[in-house]
Amino acid sequence: MEYIMTNLNVHAFITELSHQPELDTATIYRVWGEPVSDRYDDLAQHFRPVFQKIKQGTLAREQTHQLPFEQLAWLKDSGFTRLRLPKQYGGFEASIPELFALLIELAEADSNLPQILRIHFGFTEDVLISKNQKFKQRWLKRIARGETIGSAWSEGGQQSIHQFQTHLSKDHDDQILVTGKKYYTTGSLFADWIDVGVTDFEGESASVIIAREAKGVEIIDDWNGFGQQLTASGTAIFKEVQIDANEILNDELRFKYSSAFYQLVQLAIITGLARAATYDVSAAVAKRTRNYSHANSQFIQNDPQILQVVGQVRTAAYSAGVLVEKVAQSLQRTYLAALQDNEQKEADLNALTELESAQAQGVITTLVLNASTLLFDALGASASDKKYGFDRYWRNVRTLSSHNPRIFKERIIGDFSVNGKLPPYQWRIGNAIELNK
Repeated sequence: MEYIMTNLNVHAFITELSHQPELDTATIYRVWGEPVSDRYDDLAQHFRPVFQKIKQGTLAREQTHQLPFEQLAWLKDSGFTRLRLPKQYGGFEASIPELFALLIELAEADSNLPQILRIHFGFTEDVLISKNQKFKQRWLKRIARGETIGSAWSEGGQQSIHQFQTHLSKDHDDQILVTGKKYYTTGSLFADWIDVGVTDFEGESASVIIAREAKGVEIIDDWNGFGQQLTASGTAIFKEVQIDANEILNDELRFKYSSAFYQLVQLAIITGLARAATYDVSAAVAKRTRNYSHANSQFIQNDPQILQVVGQVRTAAYSAGVLVEKVAQSLQRTYLAALQDNEQKEADLNALTELESAQAQGVITTLVLNASTLLFDALGASASDKKYGFDRYWRNVRTLSSHNPRIFKERIIGDFSVNGKLPPYQWRIGNAIELNK
């Protein structure tokens, strides 16, 4: 109860109302729904003080472009990056629904941080389901030490959609090298290791894990998007970086539910943004004294049209949370199937999870994009003042929802619904000119 009133600032604006609400603060918070597990509140309570500490400086960091190195260190110290690990490795053995519920809470505090850790949590899934015990033990120990993993997959410009320009080669001493240039390298500037997509010696797609501080690695904070500005999702350059052959990973050996998992991280962040927007617009309406002569009530906090707008914003946040939890349950089933030796069951569940994720993406994107615009109807022109930062909700949601465009996902859902066609296993982006040759 103390956390709820402090962290979410619910109590602060409720007490400013001119009447007492019929429900207490804890019950109002529960409108987001019951916890995803019996132990969730106890698990979350361990991290909520850190989330609150992070939230206090979020707007200031965005306004001054202060990258959240310190805040990421707080999360590491709390064990947040070890959430899915077994207890013997300092982990919390969090289920996938518990993980995503916590990612939503972290996104409420600062939406940049869960995106920075997106690849780290995905790579952790690779480790957990791996049948290669040497690989598994090596990485369990590294993650247990607080080491994190960033990404370097997408290539900008004219690079092919079918094959990475970044590639493996060998020097005169037969040492394996990586050379290439990447963009959208989210999390890599903050990470200890980088998951890099490459073309291997046979011309096939693979990935390699490279130490962030290895000679020849350069990460540049040149991300120029109008949203998610502190994720350092910019350029990574690899100049004949020497690597360990044991850290080359074939695509076929990686966790098969990766597309749905990575998409759901984005949707969890969008959901967290929707909740944060709900709290901000509610607090702003509760304390607002300026009003229009043609309004419905002397005080804006009692105006039924304004209350309807706030209700619509909160409804969008609630609906998004329900969908994230539903897809997370599907991912949990798929994870458990990956631990078994039943390839057909695993393939079936992967396809179902991908479809569920795509269906949730279309709804959540539409609801929260609309809510992040609609909230201004409750506040007036003064809410556009940059000092409030209300614009960051739309900017961040719009940026996050541009990944793996929903129009293609909705077409894939329709193709399945009409023709029974299953979704593709993996997504790639690049220059498609060669397709027309």
